[in-house]
Amino acid sequence: MRVSDFDFELPDELIALRPASPRDSARLLIVREGSRVFEEAQVRDLPRFLHEGDGLVFNDTRVIPAQLQASCAARGASADAHLEVTLHKRIAPDTWAAFAKPGRKLALGDRIEFGNGLNAELIAKHSGGEIILRFALGATALDRAIASAGTMPLPPYIASKRPIDERDLRDYQTMFAARDGAVAAPTAGLHFTPDLIADLAMAGIKRATVTLHVGAGTFLPVKSDDTKDHVMHAEWGEVGERAAGDVNAWRARGGRVACVGTTSLRLVETAADEAGHLAPFKGDTSIFITPGYQFRAVQMLVTNFHLPRSTLFMLVSAFCGLDTMRAAYAHAIARRFRFYSYGDACLLIRSTA
Repeated sequence: MRVSDFDFELPDELIALRPASPRDSARLLIVREGSRVFEEAQVRDLPRFLHEGDGLVFNDTRVIPAQLQASCAARGASADAHLEVTLHKRIAPDTWAAFAKPGRKLALGDRIEFGNGLNAELIAKHSGGEIILRFALGATALDRAIASAGTMPLPPYIASKRPIDERDLRDYQTMFAARDGAVAAPTAGLHFTPDLIADLAMAGIKRATVTLHVGAGTFLPVKSDDTKDHVMHAEWGEVGERAAGDVNAWRARGGRVACVGTTSLRLVETAADEAGHLAPFKGDTSIFITPGYQFRAVQMLVTNFHLPRSTLFMLVSAFCGLDTMRAAYAHAIARRFRFYSYGDACLLIRSTA
């Protein structure tokens, strides 16, 4: 499909710079596959749109302070350059894939200095601006050094409008965050509170967690003209034996699977066979979901409003139909819903649900 099919105009003032407070007071747009009739609610109303026996799948990844300021020491023509480095995927205990700005003139063997004894060597360059850094520290010592030197990697559409501050350390983590490794938050999970989780449990809604360490590639624009030419950056994920068993049990009893966020949906669909049965999974996924994809296990999706021409808007268009999602986004814009990571949410329901 043409990438231009997924374009739309968004007024700049609808980009949310702070989350709703309390988190579950964010607005919720109910979107049903193939329908142009939309219902408005709040995230705290989610229990009334689910049935007893349905289950929610959350992503328990934790965002690390992956934005680093650096300088490049001599070896290539890039000597003395100031760099902004965003880590996006751990490859080994001492090695990370990253994006660097400006990175075009970096040369293999360049030494990247982050200060306070944290440094790395550039050992590879890939297409799309990705670089591979091998640090002089490994494992726990490297984690501590990154936590000390780094800042929270807010999306560029927020960071370009205001400085990162102490509030973001709390606001940009979900209540489920448990496993370090993401460099972007699974933002649909930001709307959930302990009170909402308690209400869902009282309504008989089940819960499972998976892990997908969201990479910085989620913010990269799609530069190709056709979706078939776009290459997704791989992200590491895990569906444990317990989570796979829980989801299979919900489905066997007639319950619906509702993923909280596109990250958990992509991982569940990666782990599912053609019949929708999940097996434990651990490894990289680069699944790219566009219209025409046949969903295997997921019937409902809680997600935020996404950027035009993005892989995430393509995914939701695959889930509920491009015409439906274009109409839903037009409705949201007209009704002044707040967009992107700190914005409002929608509940997408497939016609088979």
